[in-house]
Amino acid sequence: MPRFSVIVPVYRVEEYLPECLASVLGQDGPDFELIAVDDRSPDGCGALLDEAAGRDPRVRVLHLPENVGLGRARNAGLEVATGDYVLFLDSDDTLTPGLLKAVDDRLTAGGDPDVLVYDYARTYADGRIVRAASAKVFGAPSREVFDLADRPDLLELLQVVWNKAYRRDFVTAQGLTFPAGYYEDTPWTYPALLAARSITLLDRVGVHYRQRQEGGNILATAGRKHFDVFGQYDLVFAFLEGRPDLERWRPVVYGRMLHHLNTVVSRPGRVPPGDRREFFRRAAEHCARLRPAGYRSGGGVAGLRTELLGHGRYTAYQAVRALARARRMVRR
Repeated sequence: MPRFSVIVPVYRVEEYLPECLASVLGQDGPDFELIAVDDRSPDGCGALLDEAAGRDPRVRVLHLPENVGLGRARNAGLEVATGDYVLFLDSDDTLTPGLLKAVDDRLTAGGDPDVLVYDYARTYADGRIVRAASAKVFGAPSREVFDLADRPDLLELLQVVWNKAYRRDFVTAQGLTFPAGYYEDTPWTYPALLAARSITLLDRVGVHYRQRQEGGNILATAGRKHFDVFGQYDLVFAFLEGRPDLERWRPVVYGRMLHHLNTVVSRPGRVPPGDRREFFRRAAEHCARLRPAGYRSGGGVAGLRTELLGHGRYTAYQAVRALARARRMVRR
């Protein structure tokens, strides 16, 4: 049985796939398997994967009969994984050299905890590599192994699946799977962190997260699929409903949800302008149903914006944004 299963869903990344595969296959240290899931990619990705499998027995390729999307492609890889731990990597990103050895060392030192979290850096077409702002979280004083109550600041990190290693029997016990649609990481990462009894951190950049200039980045593609975010948080709160022992986290998760909804609607290139009023209406209905009793947003402009969004106050929200922009211009 390998120590790690690295699951890579693949779709329309022919230009970047060889570098991604090489970053995994060049890892030293413990045994691993690379499970590449061809999500019915219409380009040459399937052939590239078969060639890689022919050269290296650690590569296993799954060719899906139809395109199912990122989340369900990951599920397909998870079904055949045999490693002690599971890692996910997007097929246009890369692992940094020596990551699996460092992860293995940290896991062994911590007695094989449920989840290990490592950092990432954004890489740009001009060659820049910029570590995420989350670096301060990794550098904060902490016990080597802890649960979320000791480090609630982990919920302030970007909630993505690909900066963590998950013990596979923990994943099975919690019934973690990915849903269809955009923001599919959300109903996985929150339950994983909330339910984990043992977490450890690795203060190291483990993934180079490629910032593609055009195409491929669904989060920078305008469309109504961004409304999927509401259904994904419904799944998170359904998980909490079934876990009364985690009830105290409801206000915290609700606050992070408001922050995420604000990011979705405020970032250019996501919700089309003609759909923003509807997004606010949906947000008001959604938040009214999920808002914990007595919940109060934080202070300042950011707290005001999330409060207005949570109550569907589109016009007032736009006015606050315009005022903030005007103040920034005056300062400049």
